[in-house]
Amino acid sequence: YTKPRGYQEGPTYVGSKLITTYGGGVCKIASTLYNVTVLSNLKIVERHAHSMPVPYVPYGQDATVAYGAKDFKFKNTSDSQILIWAMGGDNILYIAFYGSYTPPKIEWNHNTIKIFKAPVIYKINSQLSPTEEKVILEGMDGAVVKSWIVIENEDGTNEIKQMGTSYYSPMPHIIEKGK
Repeated sequence: YTKPRGYQEGPTYVGSKLITTYGGGVCKIASTLYNVTVLSNLKIVERHAHSMPVPYVPYGQDATVAYGAKDFKFKNTSDSQILIWAMGGDNILYIAFYGSYTPPKIEWNHNTIKIFKAPVIYKINSQLSPTEEKVILEGMDGAVVKSWIVIENEDGTNEIKQMGTSYYSPMPHIIEKGK
C-alpha cells in the first residue's frame, strides 16, 4: 500500500498500537467483503481477525489484511457466477454479490468467552488546565470470542457452521490531562 499507487493515509494496527499508514483502513473493505461472503454462504478460504477489536463490526466479524502477510480469500461455491459490486460514498461502504444463486438465511452468533478491560493511559498536555482532560482515543475492551452461524436450509432444517475463535487484545483509552 503506497501513496504512488493511490492509497491514502488511515488508521493501522501494529501489534497493540494504532498508527497511521498509507493503506490504513483497507480492513473495512476486507471486513465488509467477509460479512457479505458469510451471508452468501460461500466458502471462506482465508480470514484473520485483527489484533485489537475494531469499532465498525461486532467482535468475530472482522477480517484484517496485511500486504504480503495476511489476506482475505473466499471461493464461489455456488452453482452460478457472481458479480462483486462495491461503492463508497459519504464515508459509507457498500458491497454486494449479484448472481442467480439465492443464499439461505444466515444468522451470526457469538459467545464472548473472556473480556480484557481496556487500560487507561494518561499523557500530560501542558496546554490543558490542571483539571482538564481530553480523550485522544476511545479504547475498546479486548476479548476472546467464539463465532458460528446458523444456516436455515430450504427444507426448514438448520445447520451450524463454526466460524472460529477470535482473540483481541484491548485497545487502550488514551487521555491527555493538564499538569
